Amino acid sequence: MARVLITGAAGFIGSHIIRILLDTGHEVLGLDFFQQYIHPLRPTFLENMNYRFEVLLKGTELKRVNTLSTDTMRRAIHRFNPTHVIHLAALPLANIAIHHPEEAFDSIVKGTVNLLEAMRDLEGLERFVYTSSSMIYGDFDTDPMPEDGRKEPKEIYGGMKLCGEILTKVFSQRYGIPYNIVRPSAVFGPTDNNRRVLQIFLEKAFRKKPILVTNPETRLDFTYIKDAAQGFLDIAFSGAANEEFNMTRGNSTSLGEAAAAVKRHFPDLVVEERIKNDTYRPERGALDVSKARTLAGYKPKYDLESGLVEYVDYMRRYNRSITENQ
Repeated sequence: MARVLITGAAGFIGSHIIRILLDTGHEVLGLDFFQQYIHPLRPTFLENMNYRFEVLLKGTELKRVNTLSTDTMRRAIHRFNPTHVIHLAALPLANIAIHHPEEAFDSIVKGTVNLLEAMRDLEGLERFVYTSSSMIYGDFDTDPMPEDGRKEPKEIYGGMKLCGEILTKVFSQRYGIPYNIVRPSAVFGPTDNNRRVLQIFLEKAFRKKPILVTNPETRLDFTYIKDAAQGFLDIAFSGAANEEFNMTRGNSTSLGEAAAAVKRHFPDLVVEERIKNDTYRPERGALDVSKARTLAGYKPKYDLESGLVEYVDYMRRYNRSITENQ
């Protein structure tokens, strides 16, 4: 069995990856600084974190480590001596990076450099997985967008994620660190706490409040959290090294269509639309995932509809603060 170290272990994607790893018999060390980017005392936030710790992270060795604390991180890594490292720890949202660029730099770029530096002397490291983003492409000029497409990020978050990719590659070339780069997009599902669009839609729907769809023609490649978590592991354990992978559903859905899908679960839901010029948000669509399918055996199982079925069921069962009156 593998020894897998995960940074950002208590986060949305990290906690779901850990559950799969533990259930399949791997040894796991989770590192997390427990830094939050939204109000941490919202009832739904606490409910989701409770589920993560009681269900997804149950049985995990979890250490509080900041990727900016180089000595602490190095000691933890070398004591565990992982065969695989999945790097998820980073500021998670583009709009936060715009307002806090120095924090974004420390979290995304400097934290990645510190981790790469700490891994230089590891013996037996089989794979480092860097988490990038579809935002690195900027406005998509191809649909679906392939890994070798034009990369012109139009905002701070995408630019810094692309910096992390470049640093991963040059450290690999200089120090022989085997890596893969993963580019997810619009991940959604149970325990999401970062106020992404489908979380907002569903919370408002449960509360019988209207949802506002800004720029309903905007298209995203929504990826259900179970597919994303398994996809990271497919890529981490694949025979293909030193590769870049899109890792999404592989189909795009407009925000208007996503709102309509939510409305099918809540027939009385009022949907309002508004057009707004968001200069920092790139025009995106579907990503080409054929490379991940071919080289890593990635097989996403959930479309938006089937993912919403599980997401709504989870919220009914565990987000009692918004569903108890349903």
